[in-house]
Amino acid sequence: MAKKITVLGLGAGGLEQMTIGVYRLLKSGREVFARTKDHPVVEELLAEGINMVFFDEVYEKHEQFADVYREIADTLFKNAEAEDIVYAVPGHPLVAEQTVQLLLNEADHHGVEINVAGGKSFLDEMYAALKIDPIEGCQIVDGTSLKKEELQIRHHLIIVQVYDAFIASEVKLTLMEKYPDDYEVVVLTAAGSQNEKIERVPLFELDHCAELSNLTAVYVPPVQDEKLLYRDFDYLRGIIAELRGPNGCPWDKKQTHASLKKYLLEEAYEVLEAIDEEDDDHLVEELGDVLLQVLLHAQIGEDEGFFSIHDVIFSLTEKMIRRHPHVFGETSAKTADEVVQNWEAIKRQEKGNDQRKSILDGVPKASPALYKALAYQKKAAKVGFDWDAIEPIIEKLNEEFAEWKAAPNHDEQKKEFGDLLFTMVNLARFYKIDPEEALELTNRKFYRRFQYIEEALQNEGLSMEEVDLKKMDQLWEKAKQFF
Repeated sequence: MAKKITVLGLGAGGLEQMTIGVYRLLKSGREVFARTKDHPVVEELLAEGINMVFFDEVYEKHEQFADVYREIADTLFKNAEAEDIVYAVPGHPLVAEQTVQLLLNEADHHGVEINVAGGKSFLDEMYAALKIDPIEGCQIVDGTSLKKEELQIRHHLIIVQVYDAFIASEVKLTLMEKYPDDYEVVVLTAAGSQNEKIERVPLFELDHCAELSNLTAVYVPPVQDEKLLYRDFDYLRGIIAELRGPNGCPWDKKQTHASLKKYLLEEAYEVLEAIDEEDDDHLVEELGDVLLQVLLHAQIGEDEGFFSIHDVIFSLTEKMIRRHPHVFGETSAKTADEVVQNWEAIKRQEKGNDQRKSILDGVPKASPALYKALAYQKKAAKVGFDWDAIEPIIEKLNEEFAEWKAAPNHDEQKKEFGDLLFTMVNLARFYKIDPEEALELTNRKFYRRFQYIEEALQNEGLSMEEVDLKKMDQLWEKAKQFF
């Protein structure tokens, strides 16, 4: 004969709110196991002579709720081996009750039948107390495991398990990453009972509320102010779609993948400039401009019916998980070099069926020449085509310089100069110097020194056209003292 655990809900308030079916089960004469004694109806049930066993002492034994729930479930399964039992929980058994989920998930393993007898959910009382309609969009989350990336700020948000100041503080800090510090929230305790209490407070005061208990939930109203949605990715997507829509911007509507190419490159260089300036505000702005280019391309893809931003995100997520098996799988990689080796090995495996004719294939054709030279050399070095000492590189550099000097005409000079630059990239790579970065440092140094000359002449009431090279060289030498 199957063993049975009947799970019933005590509702959110007192005895008058309990369903008649649950009340009859409680009065059936069986001993009732109850998750907690801390519930408005318990004293009334005990007064009616109902025999109840509580698990409150289990909470004192463990630091983690997972361990508490584990012990309660194990105890219930053990007692069910001898006879059918009744287990009572606050509210409804299937709303915010981890012990019930453990019972349901493991019932077959223990050979136990779980019968959920129902009960009135505290959510019903919350909707009534707050005067909200959940069909408008309502999210119910656990305050002990709140994650900002899961929050839907355009929906009603109900946070349960906010039972003490510590949890309230954690909830507050998480919400502050999505909402203004002074955003009004509602703290609702003992909804639907005679002791119901509603308190409206600014978000930053959430953990200073006088009354927090296991009957407390926090309600966050949907965001109505459009400016507060500016941090929301889907809202941004809507803005881009509107710009490209029938009543959108003429410039945005006429763009194509090809017409936007130059802007992506420009914005990428402006990001590099912001990084070099070490200006965080400038970097935020320029990264936003790069993101704009990504969203525009994705919107064009969606408008044409080929792909959307979700496909872009899926492709990126899949690649990051696939190429980081040392994080998301079983592979080990303890150093950055090992990570790169794994990455390249996975790339080769992924490209196993492509039609590349050379190891050097795969470097974007539109790459700047300096970057392309570095990329080619790195690819060649991976298969052993590389110098292992500095002396041959220096010899090669001298050889290329001599050939450049001996070039008989302009075309040959250009070719030999290219060879000279290519060898310089090899020299930089040997010393682990990024040639693009090194040249940019020199560009900035030249700019500052030349600007010094301009300012110095201006202070003397002179222009560049009025002085000779000797004067400018003198000022250049002075500029070198500062830059």
